[in-house]
Amino acid sequence: MTRSVSIPVSEIALRFSRSSGPGGQHAQKSETRVEAIFDVEASGSLTERQKQRVVRKAGATLRAIAQDERSQTRNRELAIERVADALREALHVERPRRPTKPGRAAIERRLEHKRRRSQTKRLRQPPRD
Repeated sequence: MTRSVSIPVSEIALRFSRSSGPGGQHAQKSETRVEAIFDVEASGSLTERQKQRVVRKAGATLRAIAQDERSQTRNRELAIERVADALREALHVERPRRPTKPGRAAIERRLEHKRRRSQTKRLRQPPRD
């Protein structure tokens, strides 16, 4: 899943059902739609802190549905991949923004540009009597 977390596939519950949409007899007979469900609170792979972060950001259960392909195997891979992406996103910690101020050269460039613009606009004005 991530560099620090790996979830065994046994912790992800899979449910199969018939896929919607066109496909004729194949779609009506085979259960190719896959729903992958990961119970965050019951997981033994996550620390308590990680569980709290995931529950706060994504909820107590992560759920992904795949019915894109005709193959149940491929849909299973897609659903597991989507659960992993959701977990990765929920575990991501944003770095705090460090406020910065512009350097002396940047300030000088900005002020010089303002002086040039001011001069240009002054030249456009009609002469004063």
